[in-house]
This record gives sequence, C-alpha cells and structure tokens, in this order.
Amino acid sequence: MNLGLMAKVAGLELGAQADGINVTGFAIDNRKVAPGTVFGAFPGSQVNGEDFIPAAIAAGAVAVVARPQAVVEGALHIASDEPRRLFAHLAAPFFEPMPDVVVAVTGTNGKTSCVEMVRQLWHVAGFSAASIGTLGVTTAQESVSTGLTTPDIVTFLSNLHGLAREGVSHVAYEASSHGLSQFRNEGPRVVAGAFTNLSRDHLDYHATMEAYFAAKMRLFDEVVGDGGTAVIWADDAWSEAAIGHARARGLKLMTVGGKGETIRLLSRTPTQLGQVLELECEGAVRKVTLPLIGAYQAANALVAAGLVIASGGDGARTLDALGRLAPVRGRLERAAINRAGAPVYVDYAHTPDAIEAAIAALRPHVGGRLITVLGAGGDRDSGKRGPMGAAACAGSDMVIVTDDNPRGEDAGLIRAAVMAGCTIASDVREVAGRRAAIAAAVSAAGAGDIVLVAGKGHEQGQIVGRGEAMRVLPFDDVQVARECVGELT
Repeated sequence: MNLGLMAKVAGLELGAQADGINVTGFAIDNRKVAPGTVFGAFPGSQVNGEDFIPAAIAAGAVAVVARPQAVVEGALHIASDEPRRLFAHLAAPFFEPMPDVVVAVTGTNGKTSCVEMVRQLWHVAGFSAASIGTLGVTTAQESVSTGLTTPDIVTFLSNLHGLAREGVSHVAYEASSHGLSQFRNEGPRVVAGAFTNLSRDHLDYHATMEAYFAAKMRLFDEVVGDGGTAVIWADDAWSEAAIGHARARGLKLMTVGGKGETIRLLSRTPTQLGQVLELECEGAVRKVTLPLIGAYQAANALVAAGLVIASGGDGARTLDALGRLAPVRGRLERAAINRAGAPVYVDYAHTPDAIEAAIAALRPHVGGRLITVLGAGGDRDSGKRGPMGAAACAGSDMVIVTDDNPRGEDAGLIRAAVMAGCTIASDVREVAGRRAAIAAAVSAAGAGDIVLVAGKGHEQGQIVGRGEAMRVLPFDDVQVARECVGELT
C-alpha cells in the first residue's frame, strides 16, 4: 500500500516524498521489521525505541515515526511530538477492513466484564461479535490470550483486521488508562465509549487521581468519533465529571444506574444464584432476572446493555437478554464447594474499591462467615496495599493475607504493608505462599461460610522476579481452589 495514500486517508500531510513509498507492514519492535516496514520508535519507561532506529533501517524500514529530535538516516523521518498517536492513525488504513461496529469501555473496575457482556448480548442478537481485553481476544468459538488489557497498537489493529476477515462485525474492547495515554487503541472508528467508575489504581504511573482520570477521559475527548455516544454509569463519585467531558465533546449521552436517565435501576433483589433487577427504560418498567450475583455485576450488565443500545440494539430485547448472560472468567467465578457446603469464589479484585465491591456482592449470600484471601502485586502502586487490607477486614469475618504477584519485591514486605491496613477487629492471619493460604481458607470454611479468593482472577501464572530473573510460575486460583477442596474430601 502506498504511504502517501494511507496518510491522506488518515488526514495526514506527509508531502510528495511519501507518494513513492510502498509499505508492506508496521512494527514497533525492530526485530519484526521486514523490507517495506514503517517503524515506530517511541521513548518508553524502560527502553527508548529511538535507540533501535539504525537496526530497523538496516532490516528494511522505509519510514520511521519518531520525535523531531530523533536521528533518522536512510529512511523517511515522519516527525511528531506525539509519535505514538501519529503512528496509530497512519497504520489504521493499512489494516482495513475492520469490524463495522467498535465500542470501548474504560474505568478502574468492570472493563473486562463489560466488554465480555457486550459480546454476549450482541451474540444473542444474532451478530458475529468479539471482545478484546484482559481475557484476550474472545469470540463465540474461542479465546486467545494477548497478555495485556490493551495490547500494543500493531497487535490491536492486526487483531481487528483479522476479526473482520473472519466475519466478525461487532467488537468491544477494554480501554485502559495506560493504553489511552500511550495511544495503543487509536485508529478505528469507535461509535460508543463507556465509563464504569474510578478508584485508586496505577498511581505509580499516573501520580494523581486527576491525572489518572484525565487518561481515562481521552476515550471521550478524542477516541470516540464525532456523532458517537458516551455511556456512563451515573452512580460513581466521578460520574458527573465524566458526563461533563462527554457533553463538552458534543457526544450523545446515555446514563445508566440508580441515577441513570437512559436505563434507571429502580430496585435490585438478591436471589440464591443471581438477582432480580427492576429497570425503567424508554418509558417502560420491566423486571429482569440477572443470573449473576453482586451489585457491581448489575452495574456492569447495565453499562453493557447501554453500549449495545448505543450501537443500534433494541432496548427491550437487550434488557431481556441480560437474563442469558454467562459468568465472566475470574469475576466472582464459583470455583468449588467444600465438603461442608461452603462455596469458594475467585475474583480479580485487586484495588480497595474492587475488594469492597466483591465482598458486598457475596455478603447477602453468607449464612456464617465470609473468609477473604488476598495479597497485593509487587512493583505496582504500593500506596493501595494498606487500604486493600482495610477493605478486606472491614467486610470479612476472617482475612488471610498472602502473596499475589510479588515480581521484584520482597513478598514478606508486601504482606506486611497489607497487614498494616488491617486495624479493624477481625480474624486476620498471614500465610506465606498462595496455595497454602487458599488451602487454609478452604479448610477453615464451614456450613454457611463463603470463601473469597481475591486478586488474580483469570490469571494463569504467578510473577516472581523482574528483568532477566523474572519467572512466571503456573498458578490458577480456580484450579488451586478445586485441588484444595479435593484434598480435603
């Protein structure tokens, strides 16, 4: 494909020199450069891609997208103060066609559940649909892990192109704060974006809550296309600010929740295996039996329904389809039931707010004690560790603090930071080794009790070490919980 033509499609002006360049691909890893490739050289937190420009050109790169001060010899230098963004918009035409309908979800918690619920609702409506995010690329037929909530821009665009070639017409993807701030999901036309909530996370990267929120709002400020729709959960402390961003951008606005105007949650009644939602939508009141437990699962389902409606779905049929939603992997997933009849739930909760929400979801179903197992990740926002312990102790009858992904930190010091937050009266124990902690919880649970294993959810490994010493040890909370139950029978 001609570079000049791609630039014009993307609304970029590169000059006549680009017209004579034929492009065979795009890459941000110099090891993946082949003759005819456009190479993206971006400064990062650990590696500066500009250092690999000579290697990329030697491998056949015909153009390099980089900052103006970068040294580019032997290839066209496409300079920009925001090279990641320009690279994304330049690459998008190369990866056409893409699915006809693309929507995105941002927020601290609920992104994975929302995009998977959107995919399921589209599937019920008869569309060939997929979701992209923490669980990988999920279609009705399979799930392929990408390893990141938001993959790199080349992988992201390539995934969209591949899905379109397979006949997928509708895609929902997770827009993380990292991905938004690094322009990792630019390019495709996004018809609707959703905001779920905001609570403390990733402050090691964003520094302040205001900067974290601003990164999330790029979805409304720049990513959702003109004439697009913003779907906002109306009951969060940051909802009004998100609504303000959407209005300032001129987007159509749909709000959902107890304060929602598009889909209003009138009441929520827990049942043994789910909950009954009374909803008002399009002037009519209807009851929906949602086969998932917890207030936050209801919130995720309504945000998902809002996105489906925003992208052309019928309101009444979409709400009725909520009754057919299946659980999302690692999101309040019931892993096992021990001999005493106590169920073990696994959840991805790894922030204070998410732990509080998971506990609140399970509490109405607890006849005896709620036993929570949690840890905190190493080399991540250390300031949230004490509040995570506080949240667990405030809502649980017994707390077992253990290891999560220690990465390059001392696991004992991480546990100590979590324990420091456990000042509220509760039965608190520290157990080194995640398997031992899960086994202790399962063994302690009696009739009427519920065990919550929080933090890792769907993850299949435990990260230990950093750099060249990093190892990923096989570890699946769901599988380990089942094995621990089996060892007691």
